Amino acid sequence: GGGRVFRGARGNRRHLFGRDCSVRRRNQKLVEESPCPVLGPEVRAEMTAVATRAAAAIDYVGAGTVEFLYDHDTESFYFLEMNTRLQVEHPVRELVSGIDLVREQICVAAGESLSFTQDEVECNGHAIEVRINAEDPAGGRFLPSPGTISSLRLPQGFGIRWDGGYEAGDVVSQFYDNLVGKLIVWGSDRPTAIERMRSALAELEVGGIATTTNAHKAILANPDFRSGEHSTTWVEESLDLAEVSGKSRAAAYSTVDEVPSVRQDVVFAVHAKRL
Repeated sequence: GGGRVFRGARGNRRHLFGRDCSVRRRNQKLVEESPCPVLGPEVRAEMTAVATRAAAAIDYVGAGTVEFLYDHDTESFYFLEMNTRLQVEHPVRELVSGIDLVREQICVAAGESLSFTQDEVECNGHAIEVRINAEDPAGGRFLPSPGTISSLRLPQGFGIRWDGGYEAGDVVSQFYDNLVGKLIVWGSDRPTAIERMRSALAELEVGGIATTTNAHKAILANPDFRSGEHSTTWVEESLDLAEVSGKSRAAAYSTVDEVPSVRQDVVFAVHAKRL
């Protein structure tokens, strides 16, 4: 889990509760959500207090993310690291808090005070983000899938947000991070957010490359995830991706770096019959 902290140039510190990013493979995050589904209010209060004290101890100014490892059995948490920035999964905090974190970060950098007090920070509903990477999750291998995005159909509707880095016709390079975009949903509670994400994933189509879309469908449908029993090693040790494909329906009509087709008609004879 992680605690988002802000400290303005005038010393005013705020926290924005926390989030969970346990669904990962080889320490690379796949799914993030806020709030964390397994933290009780007392542990959450203690964790956010530690995060804000850490920022104060080093006289930190700006937006930062303090990461912890949480032991569910003992309800203990341990400091992991602090990232001196917003992170990829910051939209889940924006959707449940209603605060534009990017704007606040820019204002702090400009020497302004934060626009909200701690008492004004609320956690409203539940948000989930999945990373749509250009990787083929078939068999749990998550092999890179660079190439040209031949088509891109994005989900629409209430509570759905897409932060994308590519459009149809763009090329996903083999030399850089293969994150195609982030799909984020908000729901009034966690079950609603899960079902909204499943619907959004069903609408999402990325043609020309393999993506992690179908792996996310398997994750969100799994009883362990739905009950909050997953962990940082769950994808690699427990999740069955043997029958999962990285191709969407749109990808069935195109291939990576496909050469444009040209039609040729050929007449030939078999047993004197022209075909």
